[in-house]
Amino acid sequence: MARVTVEDCVDKVENRFDLVLLASHRARTIAAGQPITIDRDNDKNPVVALREIADETLTPDDLKEDLIQSLQKHVEVDEPEAEVVPALSPAAQDPDAIGDIQFDRMTEEDLLRGLEGLVPPAETDDEAD
Repeated sequence: MARVTVEDCVDKVENRFDLVLLASHRARTIAAGQPITIDRDNDKNPVVALREIADETLTPDDLKEDLIQSLQKHVEVDEPEAEVVPALSPAAQDPDAIGDIQFDRMTEEDLLRGLEGLVPPAETDDEAD
């Protein structure tokens, strides 16, 4: 097969910029050790990538998906939750019950009285020396 040119691939990938992006990504994956789908014929990786696109041994959609996956940092996987969340109590589900919640409030005087009632720890013989 003769050297591949961009014109051989343009009918597979219409946008030349997309073609360069996909072919360069494929050339990098070949350099990383991914097997090629055609005979190398002593060609370098970018030429092999273009020939794969021209011969349609790899579809542009598969190359795009592979490129997107290689650029993703965080992949969300929909998995079922390990534990079941317990149901809320009926009072918590009732929006009118929110006004019925009361909090204990303590004044500053009550706090001081409580602190005065605390007994300090007893001194031991080691602390007295």
